[in-house]
Amino acid sequence: PLSKRAGELDEEAVEKIITIMQNPRQYKIPDWFLNRQRDHKDGKTNQVMANILDNKIREDLERLKKIRAHRGLRHYWGLRTRGQHTKTTGHKGKTVGVSKKK
Repeated sequence: PLSKRAGELDEEAVEKIITIMQNPRQYKIPDWFLNRQRDHKDGKTNQVMANILDNKIREDLERLKKIRAHRGLRHYWGLRTRGQHTKTTGHKGKTVGVSKKK
């Protein structure tokens, strides 16, 4: 189905894609391709989708904040977490300067 677009797929192809996404290790998809590698709670590697992924990311950030890790603190403060320089760049998200009175 590489030559077809998403709207052109029939029900059978859609079901096949869904089953592959739900259990990718049975279809010989490598572990480095999955988005949840060595989960902190159970240590398993799996593919997580939709709102479950949002919950997992939120749990990870809460865990990092709870153990006062450097990355968790940077998330808490709203700063960059991956080692970028922040002296001169990244001011767009913050309010900087003084607003004029009219």
